[in-house]
Amino acid sequence: AVLQARGHVRGSGRRGGGCLSAGVRTVRMPRQRAGHERRRFHAIMEEIVSGFALAKPEQCLTIYLQNRMKKTLLAIFATIAVIAGISSNAAYAQNNFLKVKGKDIVKPDGSKFFIKGTNLGNWLNPEGYMFGFTNTNSASMIDRMFKELVGEEYTASFWKKYKDNYITREDIRFIKSTGANTIRLPLHYRLFTDEDYMGLTSEQDGFKRIDDVLGWCNEFGLYLILDMHCAPGGQGGGNVDDSFGYPWLFEDSECQDELEKIWVSIAERYADNPLVLGYELLNEPIEHRPATDSWDVLYYPKLEPLYKRLTAAIRAVDKNHIIILGGARGNIDFTMFTDWKFDSNLMYTCHCYFKEAPEKSVKYLVEFRDRTGIPMYVGETGHFTMEQQLAMSKYFIANNMGYTYWPYKKMKTGGSFVNFTPAAGWDSVVAFSEADRSSYQAIRRARPDQGVAKNAMQSFLEQCKFSNCKVDQNYINATLMK
Repeated sequence: AVLQARGHVRGSGRRGGGCLSAGVRTVRMPRQRAGHERRRFHAIMEEIVSGFALAKPEQCLTIYLQNRMKKTLLAIFATIAVIAGISSNAAYAQNNFLKVKGKDIVKPDGSKFFIKGTNLGNWLNPEGYMFGFTNTNSASMIDRMFKELVGEEYTASFWKKYKDNYITREDIRFIKSTGANTIRLPLHYRLFTDEDYMGLTSEQDGFKRIDDVLGWCNEFGLYLILDMHCAPGGQGGGNVDDSFGYPWLFEDSECQDELEKIWVSIAERYADNPLVLGYELLNEPIEHRPATDSWDVLYYPKLEPLYKRLTAAIRAVDKNHIIILGGARGNIDFTMFTDWKFDSNLMYTCHCYFKEAPEKSVKYLVEFRDRTGIPMYVGETGHFTMEQQLAMSKYFIANNMGYTYWPYKKMKTGGSFVNFTPAAGWDSVVAFSEADRSSYQAIRRARPDQGVAKNAMQSFLEQCKFSNCKVDQNYINATLMK
């Protein structure tokens, strides 16, 4: 207290719970209780601190012994009581999380947990093909195209309503009803910045959207994986990570710093939430490997060190959650990894879109899992015939590879749990997205009637609601959720 009063030691606080700082150790407890105990503690110590702060160093002991013994003892007893309560809560929290144990994920009671679920793709990270677009295929490209089509303000309004309508409580309720136990949530880093993204330029709503999903997961009994689908600078060099066509993340130290800062803020917020299954640090890093660029030579050696750096930063604020590591080239290449012991709660993740039989196409991933001795989770799979999908699901189960199918929802029939019919007039939007827009003259020439375009976008917002979606039960059956 004396050092704090003199400005030599700062108290600490973290979002998501209260805390008291004791030297280098921070202990945590639920926010409401911590606030009550902190106020009590400060009231007891106020007179002591004020006396110490005004005294010379050599006078502090005299003040302490002569005038403050009674309240000092009370403070000590209060502190002991607080720390005892905090320790009890911390122990409970640490024992209430899913953990990695060998090649399995285990529940708090020690029983095995096998991931089965789906991805909320195209919600907080739009992808062109799920809108029916081909060339306009990344979040930034779609946003720019919409602004050229209907203007900046209308586009901002569209995105805000889109986020409200595309995934709702009813979607999460339905996902649970299929037998799923896990949802993977793709995220864009801009959701946690003041950059222009999906209708907002400040006070982004990434945490609000995660909190909404976690609330619904809590209600219906589901776990949530947080997936950094789009990192600063781009980790993949393609449309999926909304990049500029190159994995600048591995070249730019400022982008790496920003990514670390974002992950720490996420980990601080959800450190004590056991419904968060884990943090997937990067989706599909180093997505392509053109021979002319030698991305494997340039960036493969940088992937594992970046993972270690991010893990260390997260562990400084969150020792509870599983850290999930993806391989290169669309999460199928793991040849750059040499150390799977740098953290005790790691899991690898692959993506399986192979058309060959899993006994041939997926076997090498099982062998890698067996060699490392830690779990291999299939974060994305799908876009198969029903027969292929059923064979994949059976193979994953037989080989202890939990999975989440991609995606949960999309426009047009086929390849998702639910689908919806294209909005009236949507063809005109698609035509504009594919047209030449390389100059202002070209944009004006290609732009359809404003009324038609705006009506199509409003219709899309209605059509994508769960109440207007069609359930593809054959698809769901082939995922073997039940």
